[in-house]
Amino acid sequence: MSSLRVAVLAFDGVSLFHLTVPGLVFGANSSLPGFPSYEVRYCTMTPGMVSTDTGLEIRVPDGLDALANADVIIAPAWSDPELRAPEALTEALREAHSRGKLIVGLCLGAFVLGDAGLLEGRQATTHWMAREAFARRFPTTNFRPDVLYVGDGNIVTSAGTVAAIDCCLNLIRERHGADVANRTARMLVTPPHRQGGQAQYIEKPVPQFPCESRLPGVLEWALEHLSEPLTVDTLADVAHMSRRTFTRRFRETTGTTLTKWLNAQRVTRAQQLLETTELPVEHIVHEVGFGTPLSMRQQFAAQLGTSPSDYRRTFCDTRRASL
Repeated sequence: MSSLRVAVLAFDGVSLFHLTVPGLVFGANSSLPGFPSYEVRYCTMTPGMVSTDTGLEIRVPDGLDALANADVIIAPAWSDPELRAPEALTEALREAHSRGKLIVGLCLGAFVLGDAGLLEGRQATTHWMAREAFARRFPTTNFRPDVLYVGDGNIVTSAGTVAAIDCCLNLIRERHGADVANRTARMLVTPPHRQGGQAQYIEKPVPQFPCESRLPGVLEWALEHLSEPLTVDTLADVAHMSRRTFTRRFRETTGTTLTKWLNAQRVTRAQQLLETTELPVEHIVHEVGFGTPLSMRQQFAAQLGTSPSDYRRTFCDTRRASL
């Protein structure tokens, strides 16, 4: 399997967290047999020392000419939403875009892509705290302020902080399938998948200690019983909560409704089965709990923009092409 070459942009004031996310995600399994190989390199306008948002200085060896050999170019969070990216950087991104490179803006990195004119007429997102500035500066963008990440053609943008990990895991998922992405997530000890359309922020943090809430265990239980008809009342009983309390805590924890969460989990499980087995689609429908083929087709269309049969065919074609 050929290596995927990833170029990560660095600039003064860059988010140290987002700068390191691509290396963490794409390099998580690089030494394990059977996993895809990635080459992650860092580049900047003027090779040398670069200051990060933490005050830590790092040495970046490559200049922007490294973009020419990259398959994927990632712009981490920009330092200031009101500060326009330098012309040398935006021109390099426009040139890369003209050659069909996949270009990703993590968090405020979406502002860099916007300054390069790559978001005009496209769907895009960024950190919710910068949504007013983003909408004002890039009025021709189809702004999606509430999603975790979104792709439009060869342009991908993500929301803030941990959504950058979700975004990079989804890039692995699209190239190598759900099974590889989920195993990569396990290496990182992070949840295996959050659909891009999930809400960016939740009302309260996920409880830090299991004793504070039974809800985390309930989610695991639900994932083990996806083939069954799961309702709010069913899961509230498992959690030993009233329906009202369970509904409130579920939204606080996941940022969405039970129905939307279950549909996302069922699509994810169906993707795995379509990728790794030759089970008929009709069998997978019942295995993941959709009930009818029509229900699964509707959810695949809504979440992935394709049908189960076309997804299996496209994934197999993509996997063969990457070997």
